Amino acid sequence: MASKSSNRVEVPEAKVAMDRFKTEVASELGVNLKEGYNGDLTSKEAGSIGGEMVRQMIKRQEEQMK
Repeated sequence: MASKSSNRVEVPEAKVAMDRFKTEVASELGVNLKEGYNGDLTSKEAGSIGGEMVRQMIKRQEEQMK
Protein backbone atom coordinates (compact mmCIF):
# COMPACT_ATOMS: atom_id res chain seq x y z
CA MET A 1 0.00 0.00 0.00
CA ALA A 2 1.33 3.44 -0.89
CA SER A 3 2.18 5.75 1.96
CA LYS A 4 0.00 8.78 2.57
CA SER A 5 1.64 12.07 1.62
CA SER A 6 1.65 14.94 4.09
CA ASN A 7 3.09 18.40 4.50
CA ARG A 8 4.69 17.76 7.85
CA VAL A 9 8.32 18.57 8.53
CA GLU A 10 10.23 15.38 9.37
CA VAL A 11 12.58 17.15 11.79
CA PRO A 12 10.50 19.28 14.20
CA GLU A 13 13.45 21.58 14.88
CA ALA A 14 13.52 22.51 11.19
CA LYS A 15 9.94 23.86 11.14
CA VAL A 16 10.94 27.39 12.19
CA ALA A 17 13.70 27.51 9.57
CA MET A 18 11.36 26.24 6.83
CA ASP A 19 8.72 28.82 7.79
CA ARG A 20 11.34 31.57 7.64
CA PHE A 21 12.56 30.28 4.26
CA LYS A 22 8.98 30.23 2.93
CA THR A 23 8.44 33.81 4.09
CA GLU A 24 11.69 34.96 2.44
CA VAL A 25 10.81 33.30 -0.87
CA ALA A 26 7.28 34.73 -0.80
CA SER A 27 8.70 38.19 -0.19
CA GLU A 28 11.14 37.81 -3.10
CA LEU A 29 8.24 36.83 -5.35
CA GLY A 30 6.01 39.66 -4.14
CA VAL A 31 3.45 37.33 -2.55
CA ASN A 32 1.98 38.64 0.69
CA LEU A 33 2.05 35.85 3.30
CA LYS A 34 0.33 36.40 6.61
CA GLU A 35 1.11 34.71 9.91
CA GLY A 36 -1.10 31.62 10.13
CA TYR A 37 -3.76 30.74 7.55
CA ASN A 38 -3.17 31.87 3.96
CA GLY A 39 -6.16 30.28 2.24
CA ASP A 40 -6.78 33.41 0.23
CA LEU A 41 -3.69 32.81 -1.92
CA THR A 42 -4.33 31.71 -5.48
CA SER A 43 -3.03 28.33 -6.59
CA LYS A 44 -0.56 30.16 -8.80
CA GLU A 45 0.82 32.18 -5.86
CA ALA A 46 1.09 29.17 -3.55
CA GLY A 47 2.66 27.06 -6.29
CA SER A 48 5.18 29.74 -7.15
CA ILE A 49 6.36 29.82 -3.52
CA GLY A 50 6.73 26.06 -3.30
CA GLY A 51 8.37 25.79 -6.71
CA GLU A 52 10.91 28.49 -5.94
CA MET A 53 11.69 26.89 -2.57
CA VAL A 54 12.46 23.60 -4.34
CA ARG A 55 14.59 25.33 -7.00
CA GLN A 56 16.64 27.10 -4.33
CA MET A 57 17.07 23.93 -2.24
CA ILE A 58 18.24 21.96 -5.30
CA LYS A 59 20.65 24.74 -6.26
CA ARG A 60 22.15 24.81 -2.74
CA GLN A 61 22.52 21.03 -2.71
CA GLU A 62 24.20 21.03 -6.13
CA GLU A 63 26.64 23.71 -4.95
CA GLN A 64 27.51 21.63 -1.88
CA MET A 65 28.15 18.58 -4.10
CA LYS A 66 30.79 20.41 -6.23
